[in-house]
Amino acid sequence: MRYANGGDLLVAVLKELGIDTVFGIVSVHNLPLVEAVDRELRFVPVRHEASAVNAADAYGRARGSIGCALTSTGTGAGNAAGSLVEALASGTSVLHVTGQVETAYLGSGRGFIHETKDQLGMLRAVSAYAATVPSAGDAGRVLREAARAALASPGGPASVEWPIDLQYAAQDDAPVQAPEPKRPTPEADRLQAAGRLLESARRPLIWAGGGATRARTELAALVEATGAGLLTSNSGRGAVPEDHPQVVGNFATTPAGRALLADADVLVSVGTHFRSNETADYGLALPAAHIQIDVDAAALGRVHPAAHALHGDAADVLSALLPHARSADPEWTRRVGRVRADVRAALHENIGPQAAICDALRAALPRDAVVARDVTIASSSWGNRLLEMYDPKSNVFPRGGGIGQGLGMGIGAALAAPGRPTVVVAGDGGLAVHLGELLTVAQERPRLTVLVFNDGGYGVLRNMQDRYGERRSGVDLTTPDFELLARACRLPYLRIADAEDAQPVIEEAVASDGPTLVEVDLAALGPMKNPFTPPVKIPTA
Repeated sequence: MRYANGGDLLVAVLKELGIDTVFGIVSVHNLPLVEAVDRELRFVPVRHEASAVNAADAYGRARGSIGCALTSTGTGAGNAAGSLVEALASGTSVLHVTGQVETAYLGSGRGFIHETKDQLGMLRAVSAYAATVPSAGDAGRVLREAARAALASPGGPASVEWPIDLQYAAQDDAPVQAPEPKRPTPEADRLQAAGRLLESARRPLIWAGGGATRARTELAALVEATGAGLLTSNSGRGAVPEDHPQVVGNFATTPAGRALLADADVLVSVGTHFRSNETADYGLALPAAHIQIDVDAAALGRVHPAAHALHGDAADVLSALLPHARSADPEWTRRVGRVRADVRAALHENIGPQAAICDALRAALPRDAVVARDVTIASSSWGNRLLEMYDPKSNVFPRGGGIGQGLGMGIGAALAAPGRPTVVVAGDGGLAVHLGELLTVAQERPRLTVLVFNDGGYGVLRNMQDRYGERRSGVDLTTPDFELLARACRLPYLRIADAEDAQPVIEEAVASDGPTLVEVDLAALGPMKNPFTPPVKIPTA
């Protein structure tokens, strides 16, 4: 197949991948790509390259597939790097296509416009795959190789730099059917030994991470067959719907969660990397009888010892273990149910007036709605735990912990499924990182409710300094008048200043067929019963 230029070829590859919306910023070094995408698909002109990657990332997560971001070379690619770090930490599928200077000047160091030193090396550092298009005849091959790498397990972002002269050139493309990648499979004796241990379990627990979200049916079958309690990492939420009576959820570090782990006789962990903030900085004790399943061989035993380390695809391994499942002691399953109820009631009580917002969101949103959460107190305290998730595609948040990515993610998720409402949970500090994306929201008009929790600064770090230090540093910020800001962006504005406002305001915003900016005035709403601080160690405390 021959294409007039690289833009037409890119559109063809994106259609193969099922991508209908692309996020980016137009540049002299990606113009043929942007023009073709805008003509044939939907191009969303975000205001910062980092947001382009965040939006593409969340577009893929909300669809359970892959998203695409277009950036310029040099500074543009550098601006995207932080968000590529997030996609790499999350193992999420992003095709990042960036421009590059003309091949005649590539690597010359003469200061050609947008030129940067070793851009490919930078992209390799923050991507699961990175390559340069070497010729007009190779562009299709490189793009498809990148997409396959992004969609693989454990996956991650794939970056392609494309010299501008090769973008303008006519493209010869001959798609090649790539062989299906071989999935790792544990040795039969290892599976049998793990199966015998599972057969002996009377007080089993399962811990589901992001890798378990690709094995939902198999995971649910094991939960039902064993009567086990299901703990999750943040990434594993929704792998089994969180209204299931055996789903304890993302509460492993609570006293009741720790007690379950202490009394369990077998733990099966599935696709979790036991991140520091979900294991009390690796201080959480796990049962010695631990069956760990992961497609990433490097993850096995890396944080906690595993008596049975099973390197394989989660769905395959869980299916192989299912015949060994035996029903737990009925009292254990009843205890799991009590713990599930108790940890939620305790958190609901502790967050005080914000509980009304959590309740109103869950009541107003359909089960498949996406909640994109930035790193802020509302997210870290209750959004990542108490707000029930029923599908992993609904659970969008920066797993690497970087602030300011929530709004871009919300835009991508909303445009991935325009018919359903999407909500962003952000703080005023995080929203300010990419405040310009409110203009993207105003321009594209997605069905998006932006909930900004306004406490005049970086509340999490302020709470840490108030608790452990003698003064505040860098945490108190000037915030805009959000009503005037919304008016300037021609966005509808609503405000929550009392717990009684939560239900009617959120119902109105979610019911809208377009965007709404909702300010949660935390000074007026009132404080949580206990100020939230993150689960990190403070050596001077």
